[in-house]
Amino acid sequence: MKSKRQEQIYQMIQEEGHVKIRDLSEKFEVSEMTIHRDLKLLMEQGLVKKIFGGVQLQEVSNKIQQKQCTYCHKPISNEGKLTYQLILSANRIERTCCAHCGILRHKQLGEVVLQALCHDFMTNTTISATTAWFVMDTSLQMGCCEPQVLTFGNKDHAEKFVKGFDGTVLRFEEAAERVTEAMQAGCCSKQK
Repeated sequence: MKSKRQEQIYQMIQEEGHVKIRDLSEKFEVSEMTIHRDLKLLMEQGLVKKIFGGVQLQEVSNKIQQKQCTYCHKPISNEGKLTYQLILSANRIERTCCAHCGILRHKQLGEVVLQALCHDFMTNTTISATTAWFVMDTSLQMGCCEPQVLTFGNKDHAEKFVKGFDGTVLRFEEAAERVTEAMQAGCCSKQK
């Protein structure tokens, strides 16, 4: 069971993607050794990993054997650039083929979701879905579920992408609302 400080540390790491041990020590007014002890449980649970001078979200895609989307049941490509991962209680992980399905499944599961991860479309690095920027209505077709949703860790990158390929830049809640509305209107490629 996580302590309140461990939960706050984990939340900070989710929001930032990575945090320095020194910064955590200063924020919580405890020694760096205490922070290392707090991180031990999070590392044992496979949620974070230590990096030089800090800690970051654990890349979980290597541990996932799932071959099809938990929402639309399409096959999931091996390169994983569009995938969306949901980390649930009891060390369960679900994976969807794209952010479109990931957002819908995320909303379906609600508070059962401890963390959601996706890939930055520009850099292919793992980012927190709840703090990501989402691009919808772009002219670039990736061949996944409609309306297509692309994820970016940086708002500036998303806006520059939209200048070249059209679309709208949205936050998580706005994207979830738009995808849900599209689903209700029956324009999605696969309905569940």
